[in-house]
Amino acid sequence: MTQKVPDELLAQIADLLLTQTGLSFPSQRWPDLARGLAAAAGDFGCAGAAECARQLLAAPLTREQIEIIASHLTVGETYFFREKPSLAVLENHILPDLIRDRRKRERRLRIWSAGCSSGEEAYTIAILLQRLIADLDNWQIHLLATDIDAQALKKAVQGHYGKWSFRDLPPEILERYFHQRERHWEIQPRLRNLVKFEYLNLAQDPYPSLVTQTNAMDLILCRNVLMYFSPKQARKVLENFGSALVEGGWLITGLTETSTLRFSTLAIVNFPAATVYRKDSGSSRQVKAEAICPTLPPARPPAGWITPRPAHAVPPPSPPQPLPGTPPAAPAPEAAAAAAHVQESAAAPVPEMIRSARSCADQGDLAAALAWCDQAVAADRLNPAWHYLRAAILQEQEAVAEAMLSLRKAVYLDQDFVMGHFALGNLAMRQGDKRAARKHFHNVLALLEAYPPEEPLPAAEGITAGRLKEIVHSTMIMRKLGERHAAAR
Repeated sequence: MTQKVPDELLAQIADLLLTQTGLSFPSQRWPDLARGLAAAAGDFGCAGAAECARQLLAAPLTREQIEIIASHLTVGETYFFREKPSLAVLENHILPDLIRDRRKRERRLRIWSAGCSSGEEAYTIAILLQRLIADLDNWQIHLLATDIDAQALKKAVQGHYGKWSFRDLPPEILERYFHQRERHWEIQPRLRNLVKFEYLNLAQDPYPSLVTQTNAMDLILCRNVLMYFSPKQARKVLENFGSALVEGGWLITGLTETSTLRFSTLAIVNFPAATVYRKDSGSSRQVKAEAICPTLPPARPPAGWITPRPAHAVPPPSPPQPLPGTPPAAPAPEAAAAAAHVQESAAAPVPEMIRSARSCADQGDLAAALAWCDQAVAADRLNPAWHYLRAAILQEQEAVAEAMLSLRKAVYLDQDFVMGHFALGNLAMRQGDKRAARKHFHNVLALLEAYPPEEPLPAAEGITAGRLKEIVHSTMIMRKLGERHAAAR
């Protein structure tokens, strides 16, 4: 029997959860909230729901507490090829159109599964890409999958699933894309490696953002997630999704959610069996035009502006040198055109250049973003944030060696530049250099000790010191999980 929780206590917990997670529990859903607290009580070492509520209210929620309570208050029910009508639209219309368009210009796709749970949706997309793109190895695929439930993400990284995840799945798909291991099935390594799983709180974390790699998305799937949010929080999430999509980008929500959603920048597209949304080309063109306009009124200094801090924890690095064998980059035609346009606006203040660079990057115009960033670096070579932003843009262009050089310049200019060390750790991990990745992440954790947990970090687009510490720990855990899984094969 569920322990009785006073209404006053439930009201306080409901307000806390709405602020911290976006989860909405109006008074008519308080019985569900009480049951969730009772189920979570054991995980928190509490005797019952009321004690659990008081413990959660006693201090600011940690990420671990958010993960635990969210796992008990949401239904992580998912399976492969769920909601076939919207997937049919995705396979037969949206993805083929995107693939045809990108094949004409650059073989690059950016897709985000927001609220991915244990990974079935993200791997379903990976399977569709494998089926639709014969030369998939020649494409740059950024398939991001995020969730607030760390336990679900750990299962997703492993890629092991039981029979219940394959209900209503044709046997030929199971046989072609999975390997049976005793009582479970394992996704093919090639498909698992297509997906990048990350923790992200849709109510608190920044997006679109180069830091969280949630910018310039061609397609966002957020299915059966918004129904847990308040109308106000859902609108905020949808506005952020709209900003994260490139011109002509698509949003797919749950089949039961579409009737309640309203957008200002996304157009409704009705297919026979499903309704989806597309970023309105008119408003998108306006956003893009503003992003490269050098006459925008000056704003406050951007988040990347850095005030030097006292040195500590990390010894000063050696001056950056070009990596051996790195050829000089020849500008692509679109990069040259973007650079020419930016050169015409050379008189723009540096903060304005940086704002334009970020706006272009959010819209996927990486050539223009890099040109603006290069102009800012030329005008102010001693600000490490500009070199860091340049590295983030280069990384999205797959210019890894040049991105590494820009990051080395950033940490040479400021040895305490946290985001520079963090980005170097991510790049080292991506290149398989475990030792270097571990070193950079440990440097980040050491540097973060000088910051209060709630203080936003320079150049981090609103991410606080406490949040970055959680991201680093999560990244290291995910890396170890992946290594153990690979060793067990």
